[in-house]
Amino acid sequence: MAIENPSREEIAAILKKAKRIAVVGLSDNPGKASYQVSEVLQKAGYEIIPVNPAVDEVLGVKAVSSLKEIEGHVDIVNVFRRSEQLFDVAKEFDEIDADVYWAQLGLANEEAYQFLKEKGYTVIMDRCIKIEYAMTR
Repeated sequence: MAIENPSREEIAAILKKAKRIAVVGLSDNPGKASYQVSEVLQKAGYEIIPVNPAVDEVLGVKAVSSLKEIEGHVDIVNVFRRSEQLFDVAKEFDEIDADVYWAQLGLANEEAYQFLKEKGYTVIMDRCIKIEYAMTR
C-alpha cells in the first residue's frame, strides 16, 4: 500500500485552519531545516511548540520533551525525525488531541501511515510544510 497524501487543495485548507503546530525534533540550531521551517511558520502567525528533550527553548518558546506534555489542542504535528522513528512518534500522536500528522520532506514510513490512517487521521508524508504554506499564499 502506497502512501497517499491529501490533495494540494486539502493541504491548503489544513494550513488555513491550523493555528498550533508541534514540531517534533525542532533543533535550536539556526542552520538546521527544522529551525528554518519553524521560524517561517512562526513569523507567518502559527504558534510553534518545540518538542525536543535535548533543548530548553527554540524561537523563544519553552520546549517540551514529548507530545504528551503539550496542554491543549494541537492542529498539526510536524515531524523532523528519521523515517524509522516515525512509527514511535505516530503512537504518541495517537495519545494526544491532534488533527494532522505531517512528516517532513524526505520522510515516510508505511507502518506509521497505515497505523494512523486506520484510526481515521489525516496523514501527510514526504512534504515540506514551509513549501506547502508558500504555495497557499
